[in-house]
Amino acid sequence: MQVVILAGGLGTRLSEETVSIPKPMVTIGNDPIIVHLMRYFASFGHNRFLIALGYKGYVIKEFFANYALHNSDLRIDISEKKIEIIKSGVENWIVELVDTGQDTLTGGRILRLKDHLDSEFLMTYGDGLADVDLDALVRHHKDQGRLATVTAIRPPSRFGSLEIKDGQVMKFGEKIPEDAGWINGGFFYLTKSFCNYLENDSTILEGAPLEKLVSEGQLSAFVHNGFWQPMDTIRDRKILETIWNEGKAPWKR
Repeated sequence: MQVVILAGGLGTRLSEETVSIPKPMVTIGNDPIIVHLMRYFASFGHNRFLIALGYKGYVIKEFFANYALHNSDLRIDISEKKIEIIKSGVENWIVELVDTGQDTLTGGRILRLKDHLDSEFLMTYGDGLADVDLDALVRHHKDQGRLATVTAIRPPSRFGSLEIKDGQVMKFGEKIPEDAGWINGGFFYLTKSFCNYLENDSTILEGAPLEKLVSEGQLSAFVHNGFWQPMDTIRDRKILETIWNEGKAPWKR
């Protein structure tokens, strides 16, 4: 299936990294997080990517324009100005990069992609990793028969919890996920007709469009109880970096 990745946001909460590059280009290990994400989708057989660009989109364009060059063995004839790839180390991907505006919001970016979209497609944000079973997500969407499906997750705990009785701490520990509600996990199955719910560049995907789908009974939830980690802050990046460096990345298949 076609995979749409929203990669145009400003990444203001990760400004230490995003002052010079867009957030999807922040590295985990040796590769930008967007490459980790694309490899995960490709491991399920989805290798056609449509990337919505915005803030510093040229950085992502230049990266993929030179992707084969940087990941292959080369023979260079300097006098003839010829470059020959003698051993390719690149994936079998088709990557379509579309400028969707500097200040366009999430729903508006999808609307700007309308002419490039398949009738059905997977969609995610370019700043989070998970081990969502994409095959099961696709099956769930088709079984439900609704316009859209969102992956529901419980957010990882950031704070310890206290159990108190009569002014005395009875238990001190980490907050268990069951204490938290379900949130948007960022892995969607959408149909092109969803664009009818999007008005303009200022449309927030997570606002009126999804709320209208809910009111019409057209939004399904695919429950994911596995690994999920966004990269909104430096702390989040360090969490992902540590997991990767320890060789325990759940998103590597």
